[in-house]
Amino acid sequence: MSRQDTKGSNRRERQIDRAAARIRWQGHLLKGLLRGLRELRAESIERKLLMRRILITGANGLLGQKLAELFAREMAYELLLTSKHPDSVFLNEQIDYTPLDITAKRKVRDLLLSFRPEWIINGAALTGVDACETQRDLSWRVNVTGVENLIDAAKRVGAKIIQLSSDYVFDGRNGPYDENARPNPLNYYGKTKLAGENALRISKLPYVIVRTVVLYGTGRQVKQNFALWLLERLREKKPVTVAEDQIGSPTLVDDLAYGIAKVIERDKEGTYHISGPDLISRYDFAVKLANVFGLESSWVEAVKTDRLNQPAVRPLKSGFITLKAQSELGLRTMNAEQGLQTLKSQMNHLQRKFAVHR
Repeated sequence: MSRQDTKGSNRRERQIDRAAARIRWQGHLLKGLLRGLRELRAESIERKLLMRRILITGANGLLGQKLAELFAREMAYELLLTSKHPDSVFLNEQIDYTPLDITAKRKVRDLLLSFRPEWIINGAALTGVDACETQRDLSWRVNVTGVENLIDAAKRVGAKIIQLSSDYVFDGRNGPYDENARPNPLNYYGKTKLAGENALRISKLPYVIVRTVVLYGTGRQVKQNFALWLLERLREKKPVTVAEDQIGSPTLVDDLAYGIAKVIERDKEGTYHISGPDLISRYDFAVKLANVFGLESSWVEAVKTDRLNQPAVRPLKSGFITLKAQSELGLRTMNAEQGLQTLKSQMNHLQRKFAVHR
């Protein structure tokens, strides 16, 4: 073999050696990538298994939105939002959503068997007090039969239920009430909420009943609540007649959502009263709202309840004693002044946010 042939052969051998080295390096790199992917996948699966699954019904409503925002910020929870509407109000955010009518027993069962939540927060309800009085069949289907459907499905997957209820389960003669007070509803809405509570009590499921009073706040496309109704009327300079003899503990929805989160975090059971700390009339609350928002309080007229001619009877002396929630959940809620200032700030923020996206 000539010297030239020897050089050519050596060159080819070196090229082959370099190519083999590159292949070995690429192989090691590929093995490392695959090992990393397997570890990430295993970590993701482990994290998924450790996450607490929460299903929220009525998630497009005032409370449902606050709960979704609160839990979505935490990595420890896997959320599924549901409501009877075809689309979620959180269209541009990565929160799972599926439509669900809780009065449809089979659909409730199928969804729970698929998602298998640890906790169900039932925020779905017919809450219009006068509407419940005049639409009793619908009120019972949603507020009682819907709860029974959730109970039946929860038994199949071992889920715990948090049921939202109201001070309207009481007659308003001896308020403020603690959790051990004897219910005696005056109107059909209160009767359906108590019936929903009782369905849970006899179900042998682990449950939490959370009662609240005069819930208010803001959100995306939410129905009017007492505060939002007042704001709309006063901004339009329309007079409002408000009961001066209905006493309660107005509750900012953010406080209620936070209390429910604490119930889950601390794995509680039983009944809790969550409300604002004030005992205040609806009239005084309306005047306070007008002052906080810089509106004319003289448009608010104080009247006795019997002059309002409402279809449903209202409890007059209501409100809650919340010592249990304070001691067991570490909960401190905002008074009316603080809550209304927070509401004002939130509404300004939402207004700016929507203005930017137009």
